[in-house]
Amino acid sequence: MSLARAVLATFQALCNGLACTPPNKTRPNTRYHTEELYILQIAPLIFKCHQIIAYGCAFFEVLFYLRTLLPTPTSPTAIALSTIVCPFSPPPPPTLLPLTPSFILGVLAVALGAYIRLDCFRALGQLFTFDLTLHPEHRLITSRFYAYVRHPAYTGSMLLVFGLTFSHLTRGAWMTECGPLRGKSAGVVWAAWWLWTWCVGISRADAEDKQMRGVFGKEWDAWAAAVHWWFLPGLI
Repeated sequence: MSLARAVLATFQALCNGLACTPPNKTRPNTRYHTEELYILQIAPLIFKCHQIIAYGCAFFEVLFYLRTLLPTPTSPTAIALSTIVCPFSPPPPPTLLPLTPSFILGVLAVALGAYIRLDCFRALGQLFTFDLTLHPEHRLITSRFYAYVRHPAYTGSMLLVFGLTFSHLTRGAWMTECGPLRGKSAGVVWAAWWLWTWCVGISRADAEDKQMRGVFGKEWDAWAAAVHWWFLPGLI
């Protein structure tokens, strides 16, 4: 395993952490869309899980790299570190976790997703919360990424999920080689994670559109006429 992989895993975790930290707390009695299924309302909790997964994977990827620096693989220190790094299987060869194309693609996706979400935080300011809320001073934001799609923060969220799964649920990653998701279980988690993310994005985007149209009327209609897409221009 290379030092570059350990550094990039840490960088990815930090980017994901920034993007998954609420910029504002939910104000009391301002939430809407609360009648939806509970599983579609737990995005703030899932974002915390994102952080745990990303930081956890980075931690073990770094430990795996440190294990490769030990001169004697059979020393007590090396054996103890190997047990920590690979608690679910025998320790793999030190060169098993390479800097794969899928890992690099995942890091780039998380970095881009984090950039988009942080830009949305700045654009909305105090209006941005992880729960769907209507601020007393709510206004319609149509600039920056909101000039291209109506829900760019969800685009960023999807990129985060895409990036984490490509980096840590593919061959060569710590999670799939000696972590808890070996074999077909990684594919099951990947599919469930993507399905939940997609369903939440569709549900929340539709609810926000209805709420904003009711509040801003013709202003929202004019913006929606110019910005047709929810997440990706020309696609959806």
